[in-house]
Amino acid sequence: MRRLFGSVRARATLGATLVVAVALVAAGAAVLLSLRSNLIGEAGTQAEGSARAVASELAAGTPYGKLSGLDGDVPVQVLDENKRLVAASEDLEKISGTDSDQVKPQAPVVPRGDDDDDSDDHEEALDPGEVAGKSVFTNGAATMDGDAEDYRFAAVAVETEDRGRLKVYAGWPLAAEHGAVRTALTVMLIGFPLLLGVVAGVTWLVTRRALRPVEGIRREMAAITQSEDLARRVPEPDTHDEVARLASTTNETLAALETSVERQRRFVADASHELRSPIASLRTQLEVAAAHPELLDLDGAVEDTVRLQRLAADLLLLARLDAGERLGDAKIDLAGLAREEVEGRTGVTVDAEPVEVAGSRGQVGRVLANLLDNAQRHARSAVTVTVRREGDLAVVGVADDGDGVPEADRERIFERFVRLDAARSRDDGGAGLGLAIARDVAVRHGGTLTAGRGPAGGALFELRLPLA
Repeated sequence: MRRLFGSVRARATLGATLVVAVALVAAGAAVLLSLRSNLIGEAGTQAEGSARAVASELAAGTPYGKLSGLDGDVPVQVLDENKRLVAASEDLEKISGTDSDQVKPQAPVVPRGDDDDDSDDHEEALDPGEVAGKSVFTNGAATMDGDAEDYRFAAVAVETEDRGRLKVYAGWPLAAEHGAVRTALTVMLIGFPLLLGVVAGVTWLVTRRALRPVEGIRREMAAITQSEDLARRVPEPDTHDEVARLASTTNETLAALETSVERQRRFVADASHELRSPIASLRTQLEVAAAHPELLDLDGAVEDTVRLQRLAADLLLLARLDAGERLGDAKIDLAGLAREEVEGRTGVTVDAEPVEVAGSRGQVGRVLANLLDNAQRHARSAVTVTVRREGDLAVVGVADDGDGVPEADRERIFERFVRLDAARSRDDGGAGLGLAIARDVAVRHGGTLTAGRGPAGGALFELRLPLA
């Protein structure tokens, strides 16, 4: 059961069926109440007509025994001011719902002249021979000639000249109302379940058709997970709806994941390749030194060790950046930081105005150091560092007077382990991680790092960061 209702299709079907069921019950109840009210109102109208007919005869002075309404097939009672039954239908055997349950008339009492003062203050004042304009309705039951039924009674008051105030009760059977309500209820009890079944079936089929592409996406994702083949893609339906957008987003996610995994594989392969050279060189030197201590190249061993240390530090920083290391929010004086990084370097000049940015001082300093190392590696004689404010950005420029970067390669140089000078040995330059690290840090600080042509014809790298 839990597995069944764990399905979106089952929940949608159940929800739609419940909503329709509640609507049908509410509508059915309203129909039944309206039907019953209308039929009771119609019965009351018929009963009122009968009562007024008898009241009119009484107002005209017709004796009790000659009232035409007493020989019909509906119950009629005539009560005097003391609620004594003075006239009733011939076939009346039992009655309830009126002011008297008597069925046999009693001898009339001649009213005294001062009886008007004892009348109910709430009753309508009438002149002799006048019938009241208002009627009072009640529900009750009566037995006529052995047939017991429910009735709607109407009570009409009439003022007579010689018999005082009388009240006429006349009933009309509610059998039609009961029959109509029972018929409507039976139809509803039979029709509503059938209609709910149709609603549930249609909803089940419609949701199955609507969710079929989702099931295809799920199966393909399960197959991709099992095969670990990120080159596969889920099917995209031509419906241009939420499911189609889900499939499109899933494929975009798979493409990004494939790119990320491929990048990681390439990174691991390149890192292994870069580490292999200094490790092999260091091992060779140590093995030679172990066999011939007098041939130990201590400077070369130290240089290889330092290179390994720098490469390991670069790889560790890249790993932290990829893992989304949280940045600090300290304010950084770029002019002061630039002068610190330039200190001790030959051929480097600084032209800086005070500007502040927020972030990690260590990471921003690493960007400047990497840009300076790259510029000094390719400069002929001079490197220039500028720090300026440009709108709401701080701009750091590092320019050299070397050969510059070809326009076609100005984006490729920011990829990891990319070196444009293939002939340059690894011992003379870096591993191709400096610029990649610099751009990653710039992006994580909400800025940019671009390469262009400098004033002296060499390369110009510009770091743009938001002002603090």
